[in-house]
Amino acid sequence: MKKSFLIILALGVFAMSCTQQAADDVNPLLAEWDNEYNVPLFDQIELKHFTPAVEEAMKQHKAEMEVILSNTEEPTYENTVEASYYAGELLNRVLTVFYTYSGVNISPELQVLQQELSPKLSAHGDEIGLDPRYWERIKTVYENKDNFELNEEQSFLLENLYKGFIRNGAALPEDKKEILKGINQEFSSLGLKFSQNVLAEVNDFKLVITEKADLAGLPEASIQAAAETAAADSIEGWVFTIQKPSMIPFLNYADNRELRKEIYDAYVNKGNHDDEKDNKEIVAKIVNLRVKKAKLLGYENHASYKTELRMAQNPERVFDLLNQLWDGILPKVKEERAALQTMIDNEGGKFKLEPHDWFYYTEKLRKEKYDLDESEVRPYFELANVRNGIFAVAEKLYGITFTQVEGVPVPHTETTVYEVKEADGSHLALFFMDMHPRASKRGGAWCSGYQDHQFTKEGKEITPLVTNTCNFTRPSGDMPALLSVDEVSTMFHEFGHALDGMFSETSYSAGSIAWDFVELPSQIMEHWAFEPEVLKMYATHYETGEVIPEELVKKLEASANFNQGFALTEVLAASLLDMKFHMMTEENPNLNVMDFEKEYMNEIGLIPEIYSRYRPTYFSHMIGGYDAGYYSYTWANVLDEDAFEAFSETDIFNQEIAKSFRENVLAMNGIKDAMEMYVAFRGREPKIEALLKSLGIEK
Repeated sequence: MKKSFLIILALGVFAMSCTQQAADDVNPLLAEWDNEYNVPLFDQIELKHFTPAVEEAMKQHKAEMEVILSNTEEPTYENTVEASYYAGELLNRVLTVFYTYSGVNISPELQVLQQELSPKLSAHGDEIGLDPRYWERIKTVYENKDNFELNEEQSFLLENLYKGFIRNGAALPEDKKEILKGINQEFSSLGLKFSQNVLAEVNDFKLVITEKADLAGLPEASIQAAAETAAADSIEGWVFTIQKPSMIPFLNYADNRELRKEIYDAYVNKGNHDDEKDNKEIVAKIVNLRVKKAKLLGYENHASYKTELRMAQNPERVFDLLNQLWDGILPKVKEERAALQTMIDNEGGKFKLEPHDWFYYTEKLRKEKYDLDESEVRPYFELANVRNGIFAVAEKLYGITFTQVEGVPVPHTETTVYEVKEADGSHLALFFMDMHPRASKRGGAWCSGYQDHQFTKEGKEITPLVTNTCNFTRPSGDMPALLSVDEVSTMFHEFGHALDGMFSETSYSAGSIAWDFVELPSQIMEHWAFEPEVLKMYATHYETGEVIPEELVKKLEASANFNQGFALTEVLAASLLDMKFHMMTEENPNLNVMDFEKEYMNEIGLIPEIYSRYRPTYFSHMIGGYDAGYYSYTWANVLDEDAFEAFSETDIFNQEIAKSFRENVLAMNGIKDAMEMYVAFRGREPKIEALLKSLGIEK
């Protein structure tokens, strides 16, 4: 995603702190990235380099901004807006490397250092962003914008920059600015502690199995991986964790119901144990601070504040969409529940279906209804083959090629790098991939970048450095990494974000992306993953090289909507919960977030056999940037279903349509209004019918 430096600071970005390096040391963070692709010098950077680099970069940024703000000439787009985009370039570079380390090279030392510098960086951002001179210059440029010959991108960025200043408190009186600064600093510290607690919970839990009988039902690959995990920790037996590549197969296949309950309960109660890693009070404080900030800025609630500049525009439109889908999907999920309970009863199980049972009996029912066991499919989804399939899809759509390159500095030894070229052979971007879980890596899957597309002050083009980071099933023994259906879908999803970064045509390392539009590029890519034509391109058996049989393809097609009620229900529940928290209009010092969740889930009718996909104490999206925004996945679902119809109605590899999508959406994302981009591509505004049809919901 493309963000200006000030926006990044406002989100409470953190950096590392450590002992002062010797004066004669060369700090690679302060040096030019003097290599062929302008890649950060990961192979030279150590923790000790960050504090002096951050301090020097902040010092330079302040000096650069002082030149801009003390300029006695009349403010213009060039001497104020454009100049501020170029200011802080060094700090951006330093923090870019930090973002990488904070996600993939986490250590106790790093976590301490993050806590040390996070409030300092927040204060630095507020000192610049809330400087009244800065606001006055931006306001003057905005009020005189018709006097400048601005192109479409510059006009769009100025409009959003002006609104951003107001939304970030620039027009507040000084006493309220001081209150806002305190809120922002507290946000940064609380958010950091929240994420550290979640990581600690994931790393600390180990389900240790010593009796082979307790492994009954599990695939051999899962058993072998658990044995390797145990051996790595010098533990006798088998170890399963709440990292999804370990947990999901256990929930799907382990016959031991009590052990399934143990691992699932550990997962859904992360951060909810009344100990030093407990997140309940942290979440309550963050929610209350957001109420306080919204009121300070003149909004009724945080949801109104967050949705204002999105496609949704207001919370009411969000609830309209979510409630329409919720009412449509609840009957389906209740049918699924009844089918699972019937299976339990028919097997003689004298118990009521519970949340930790859903996965296990769903897999049994899938096998019964479609004669499809996911373990049959995994051998055709070797990670390398899926990757090559994704590259092949991109080449057929856009003409781009991917070639692995060696010798490029990488943040971790497990990272692979690919040069991306246009059809004419010209360089487009570098693409980094880091695919497997480890204790030093946060969970989930994400796309980020070390460098956005931009032009220097001198007019030199800087090409993107884009990275996909995931936590997919590892190779085990002689067996390569064989992905689940969900992991394949996620790999295509994150690659869609990567294409968005590679094709970007931003002039500055800045942009303003509507948050509920940001998932369109990723979610539309998922549509290609299991198209029969595409499966034949990449789904080959890792041992025999056999292309996935037509019979299995048909089973995948037939079961595509299986368990869809559960999948959508847990996502909608999380989206509604996120919105409900942020509809609060008054602070509540006695807020109990778990009681809040329970009462609201009962109110909307969530069945007790399903939890919200994310519960408050580990809802990282809600804490780390998707606040009042988790609905974005569902909002974008309307867009991606409607957009993919443009392909499916003609040819899924229609290069003219792909060209239009690239030029009107991916290239313009962040520098043009979201609805304008969509209409330029589709010829009209999006319609919900395609999504409702895919869900089997009548409008």
